Amino acid sequence: MTTIQDIARRLGVTKGTVSKALNGAPDISETLQKQILETAVEMGYTRLRRQKGTAPKLCILAASQNMEYQKPHQFGYEVVLGFRQMAEPQGYQVDIIPVDEESQRQEPYDVFMLKNHYQGSFVIGFSLADPWMQEFETSRTPAVLYDNHVLANPSTAYVGVDNDEGMALAVSHLKELGHQKIGYLSTSPDSYIMQVRRKAFSRAMRQNGLCADSACTGLSSYISQCLDEHLPRFLEEGMTALICSHDLIAQAALVRCQEMGLRVPEDFSVIGFDDLPLCPYTSPPLTTLRQDRIQLGKSAYYALNSLMNGVSIGTLLLHTELIVRASTAPPGK
Repeated sequence: MTTIQDIARRLGVTKGTVSKALNGAPDISETLQKQILETAVEMGYTRLRRQKGTAPKLCILAASQNMEYQKPHQFGYEVVLGFRQMAEPQGYQVDIIPVDEESQRQEPYDVFMLKNHYQGSFVIGFSLADPWMQEFETSRTPAVLYDNHVLANPSTAYVGVDNDEGMALAVSHLKELGHQKIGYLSTSPDSYIMQVRRKAFSRAMRQNGLCADSACTGLSSYISQCLDEHLPRFLEEGMTALICSHDLIAQAALVRCQEMGLRVPEDFSVIGFDDLPLCPYTSPPLTTLRQDRIQLGKSAYYALNSLMNGVSIGTLLLHTELIVRASTAPPGK
């Protein structure tokens, strides 16, 4: 295992200089600190000790442009809460760090974690385009990714829900009601989980003996664009039901249907995904697939704690639950 002395020997500096750099001492230049931190990461140095009297630190890295988490009605709020409910009673300090593409480019992930004394991270809201997503393929500091998957790195894990199960529940529900032509709408083409859900929808349709060609799906970058481009086409093709990749599209679809003179669910059924707090209060209340967000956060801590203790968890998926409300009914009811 790499020691401070090993790093000092590699760089030709004293052990004390390395120690100061690792602990952010003000009398070490920024250039030298950067060199020492990057060398420590390259050599696989792991901080095994912490300063006396301080709590061990974990962080939640939140790409806030994709994941809102500050208020109770926002999706990420309970995910963060569940993680903290597990980590803080175990003595960890949990910091929530907003990150964007610029901040990720300024400093490599492993260097950021070592510099700030974090033992592991829970990563939420990242898209496939985020710079650190590539670094997670080879990073050494434990990281649990919510709704993102990295192959073959024993230092990372993926937590989420079983999207195949969720889509199977949604399609089966609509088929049992009598729907044969079902459309699917999604945004965020650069999101890993949106890609997963679209494929899960197609598999669920085939498993139920229903048409699953590309004409059944609509994908656009923005919600309004998605509805403008695809909802009229679905209706022209005789579709009687719609599954959406998340609740915000489904809510917008309810409003758009009403603007077009359609009755939901009498003329057209709509299903969302996530069960946001707004779902019981839409008009009509939205049928959707529930993710237990508190349990997702708790599962993320469980996976991260396992990684930090040398248990190489790869994927941890929770069950989804179909919540039937008033936005689905037999066609033509």
